[in-house]
Amino acid sequence: MKALVTVMPKPSVLDPQGAAAAEAMRHLGMENVGRVRIGKLIEIELPDGADEARLNEISRDLLSNPVIEDFEVKIVNR
Repeated sequence: MKALVTVMPKPSVLDPQGAAAAEAMRHLGMENVGRVRIGKLIEIELPDGADEARLNEISRDLLSNPVIEDFEVKIVNR
């Protein structure tokens, strides 16, 4: 099975990389671009029947910083 873990800065946290990307997009002609947030996507291949609850714990404790980031785990195939 494959899991995708998406980690994004919390909405209340400043994202200077996203702000820089938004400003660059405006300079390249996309004047109406809104807020840009940059995060990371982690693809994990696991054996069938892997413990999804444990994967959530590991995503919270290892793959993200729960103080400033939110995460989402999505199983894409079984």
